[in-house]
Amino acid sequence: MDAGVPPDALGRRVSCGTDYGTVRYVGSVSPTAGIWLGVEWDDPQRGKHDGSYEGTQYFKCRHPKGGSFIRPNKANFGVDFLTAVKDRYGLNDKQDVQYGTGNTLVFGTKTVEFVGMDSVAEQQRQVQLNKLVDISVRECAVSHAGQEEEISRTCANMRHINLSKNLISSWETVIAIASQVQNLETLNVSENKMRFPSTSTFTSSAFSNLKILALNQTEITWTEVLLCAQGWPVLEELYLSSNNITVLKRPDNVLQTLKLLDLSDNQLLDGNQLHLIAQLPRLEQLILRNTGISSIHFPDAEFGCKTKMFPLLKRLAINDNKISQWSSINELDKLPSLRALQCNNNPLMDTEKNPETLIQLIIAKISQLEVLNNCEILPAERRGAELDYRKIFGKDWLEAGGHWNPEKNKPSEEFLAAHPRYPTLCLKYGAPEEGELKGRQPLTLKNQLLTLTIKCPEKPEQKPVEKKLPESMTIQKVKGLLYRLFKIPGSELKLSYESSKLEGKEVELDNDLKPLQFYSIESGDCVLVRW
Repeated sequence: MDAGVPPDALGRRVSCGTDYGTVRYVGSVSPTAGIWLGVEWDDPQRGKHDGSYEGTQYFKCRHPKGGSFIRPNKANFGVDFLTAVKDRYGLNDKQDVQYGTGNTLVFGTKTVEFVGMDSVAEQQRQVQLNKLVDISVRECAVSHAGQEEEISRTCANMRHINLSKNLISSWETVIAIASQVQNLETLNVSENKMRFPSTSTFTSSAFSNLKILALNQTEITWTEVLLCAQGWPVLEELYLSSNNITVLKRPDNVLQTLKLLDLSDNQLLDGNQLHLIAQLPRLEQLILRNTGISSIHFPDAEFGCKTKMFPLLKRLAINDNKISQWSSINELDKLPSLRALQCNNNPLMDTEKNPETLIQLIIAKISQLEVLNNCEILPAERRGAELDYRKIFGKDWLEAGGHWNPEKNKPSEEFLAAHPRYPTLCLKYGAPEEGELKGRQPLTLKNQLLTLTIKCPEKPEQKPVEKKLPESMTIQKVKGLLYRLFKIPGSELKLSYESSKLEGKEVELDNDLKPLQFYSIESGDCVLVRW
């Protein structure tokens, strides 16, 4: 082995200038002489090939041009934790004071003899290191813990450590550092691509007091999270963004103290994955930004009832996703403790031209919401939103069997599915007066029935069905009807229609709040259903 190559180089993290990578090969590369390191770079732009050279495959890369060979003297294998701390905080023996030979000190050009000064300076450094409580060695090339017990002797009072973007190759290194910090409460090891245990191993007490842990961009899987979590008995905040986590599993007997979980920038396979973490008993904040979810559903509760899932969840972030149906917003009203919601940048936000109307609809649909997209909802704003909602959908309520007389008030299932809070709003403010609604109805709108053929073009086993629907029925109501008609499990419906007048053209029914007549649908037209 080359003198400049550590014996455990294979799999180690290295840096070269500003680039980071993982050593995948150590050895010769024919026909050249000497030792080479085959490196898979984090940024494929830094690489040149897939680990092969002149027809020989020396190592493999995930990206076809993610690898290259470098000489060992070009690779930085990093330093131990304490060296990085001393360098970062100016507490090493190379700074401020230069040491001469024997018991002398050099101040500028003047040499002074000082008996025992070496030990005095060292004691002063020890005192200063022991005072450090909050330590950041981000981007300091930390790769290993150093000598055993050296950290605990030197930095006894550390509580918060930022180890992000270093050269840590394995979780064992993190344990080796943390086990020497008795009262560690906050740890950030994000941006270290490292190996995690794949089977249940001895649970270290290194994290017995840890409250906050950041593991963003570490390539950890959910299975590995659950294995490591056995050693996080009092953890309250866990940050796991950008880890390619796609599948969740139920966290049995772990993460039970968790109050905040950040899964943003992981492409979850579907919204039903959330059911697997729904019983975390103390979870108050869930961050699901850019996770690819398109719908949310709590099947254990009927509309108007509260779910047993996420019992303490107060703050939910679902911005930058693919949610396009109002039914998902209706579902959020089932969360018993929800107070704050972030939902910007979802297709649903495009269903209303007026953003104010959109905000009002969300406020009216989620009864306990106090903060929407980081803006506080004032009592007057809630009252206005709920009164408007009651008026806007009053005509639909009447047509669906709603009535001012409680004995005759029997709105249809379809209406209640689309507007689960409507009965509550009528109890709160009274049923909408007929006079309130008349001004909103164009005179030409009569409750005409349309005879429509309904087909599922991608499901040939489903036979076409003929239905008579009122032309004032909203697309949302039509979807509610079709969910039951075709017994569709919680998937998203996409509706369009074909008309003999629009030969060869399909028109999307893409706004849940618009009635059928908005799209100029006529009797004899064909509604196409896809999911």
